[in-house]
Amino acid sequence: MQLHSNILGEGKPFVILHGFLGMSDNWKTLGKKFSEANYEVHLVDQRNHGRSPHSDDFNYEVLVDDLKHYCIEHGLKDIILLGHSMGGKTAMLFATTYPEYVSKLLVADISPRFYPTHHDAILKGLKSLDFEVLTSRGAADEQMEHYVPDFGTRQFLLKNLYWKEKGKLALRMNLDVLTNQIDNVGEALPVHSKFEKNTLFLRGDKSDYIGPQDESIITSHFVNASIVTIPNAGHWLHAENPNAFYDAVIQFIK
Repeated sequence: MQLHSNILGEGKPFVILHGFLGMSDNWKTLGKKFSEANYEVHLVDQRNHGRSPHSDDFNYEVLVDDLKHYCIEHGLKDIILLGHSMGGKTAMLFATTYPEYVSKLLVADISPRFYPTHHDAILKGLKSLDFEVLTSRGAADEQMEHYVPDFGTRQFLLKNLYWKEKGKLALRMNLDVLTNQIDNVGEALPVHSKFEKNTLFLRGDKSDYIGPQDESIITSHFVNASIVTIPNAGHWLHAENPNAFYDAVIQFIK
């Protein structure tokens, strides 16, 4: 599968993977900033997200396979790899499967453990968007508010809206497959997976995705891992405190 990406700058390759229901555009501002620090930044849309192709297959094995093909296609070796949430799970499995491709690994607000499904309201809200009736972003936002009260989360989700044709909105993500395969998103990293190079886990101080109980799980898979807490940030830590996030990342990769 040929993944869509946005490539910024020149220098050492730095690949960034978005989270579930996100897309590469979520990382545009930070990506530009990283590119200005002399990195060739690859903002990648994972399958069934953004502008990448849709497919009925959706699990971490195929996401890792997609990324390997992407690296081969673009001649990328010795990459810095950063993934957020679902993208962090892809990044962990990729680094433990193909360590020769990765020089440094960064994982944003996700642990290697299993996570139970918790996106029900969001998926119901997205499913409820009837684009025969809804003809503006504002109307879609009003409809989503019944399911997702938090304004910031709605704005993040509604970035997926685009004009399919004149006067007709649609969603970029493959909602049916993502809903049907939702159980795969919480999958744990396989128990024997190991990565020995330098790894940074970034957690939001207001998020419960990485708690004290996760530290031993992290170090059992990633022997050279450190954990940094980003202040005043929840699960979308890169959007909620981009400056602290940028500083932590740059300090680690430099």
